[in-house]
Amino acid sequence: MFDEIRFNRIDNLPKYVFAEINALKAKLINSGKPVVDFSMGNPDQDTPQHIVDELCKTANESGNHGYSPSQGIPEVLDAITWWYKDRYGIDLNPKTQVVATIGSKDGYSTLAYAITNPGDTAVVPTPTYPIHSYSFILAGGVVEDLKLKFNKNYDIDEDSFFYELNHIFDKAHVKPKYVLVNFPHNPTSATVTLEFYQKLVYLAKQRRFYIISDIAYGDISFGGYKTPSIMEVEGAADVAVESFTVSKSYNMAGWRIGFFVGNERLIGALIKLKSWLDYGMFAPIQKATVKALTGNQSCVDEIIGRYNDRQDLLIEEFKKINWIIHKNKASMFSWAKIPDEVAYMGSLEFCKKLLIEEQVAFSPGIGFGDDGEGFVRIALIQNGKAIKLSAKKIQKFINKYKK
Repeated sequence: MFDEIRFNRIDNLPKYVFAEINALKAKLINSGKPVVDFSMGNPDQDTPQHIVDELCKTANESGNHGYSPSQGIPEVLDAITWWYKDRYGIDLNPKTQVVATIGSKDGYSTLAYAITNPGDTAVVPTPTYPIHSYSFILAGGVVEDLKLKFNKNYDIDEDSFFYELNHIFDKAHVKPKYVLVNFPHNPTSATVTLEFYQKLVYLAKQRRFYIISDIAYGDISFGGYKTPSIMEVEGAADVAVESFTVSKSYNMAGWRIGFFVGNERLIGALIKLKSWLDYGMFAPIQKATVKALTGNQSCVDEIIGRYNDRQDLLIEEFKKINWIIHKNKASMFSWAKIPDEVAYMGSLEFCKKLLIEEQVAFSPGIGFGDDGEGFVRIALIQNGKAIKLSAKKIQKFINKYKK
């Protein structure tokens, strides 16, 4: 009925590749077949107990069950400010430079809607986490892809990045207003140096664009590498905002809380639009987040250690079946080229067949854009037994389909 009434935004969305994988997973699980699931960055361990205890305690206290400020309660804004000072030595104004969001994904969609005029251009490196592009597209903007290149250590080739970025600005009839960066990178796990951000901030002031930086996986780093924050750069707050989430560092993915900090104009726009769209988050979740950010951080070290051990085991076990996985400096993912013997399938067909026949789930690279084709993203969310089992299943699959 009423077919003449069109939903253009919905009609113009492409097919969501990951939905196909999720539907297949659900069908297998409902039929009684267990799936070894590496497809989603959804931590498999529980939230640390002291954080859960704080949630329970505050949920039982009077006065915590009403609406809360959409920007975030003062305690969580202060905790975020403290966290940035402790992690990075950065001073922020909790009233004007900090906003808590209902997860970082919701934050990106709201921020893009707040700051994007019809036809505005944002530059987004590819392959990319889909919301980074589609937040702008859904807001009526245009996305200019910047293909990432990597050096032999799988760090970003910074010279190539800035060459391509300058080329985009030089050829553009309408100059981009925003450049989004995400390091450690989802899906590739590639990293950058603080010097990268220094160059980017300098260029932003020369070319007159805002920077949006996502460091969701910033805490999860290995081998002495420490993720830099763009906010460490002098003058970064003039041109940049940055997001973080407690989902990964504290195993709080389902709690849905993240935050944005930085440039007062962009943060102000996000705060203002949020005030129209939501009544904030459940106060006990925010108070538990205060405990997470300001409490004992040994739980973060344990979580990092677990991901590091799993990555090492994945590399070791997959090497036995001649699937070479690169050792990352950071993040909870491995970005892996599909084995040559079955590369002819393409990433989506490879992932679907492997899931249906061997009940092993990966994220197909094509889901992160055309530049992700030929790869899969492997989330380090399975234990050692499951990693070893999956290697055997993959070997069987390759032997069946290799050319």
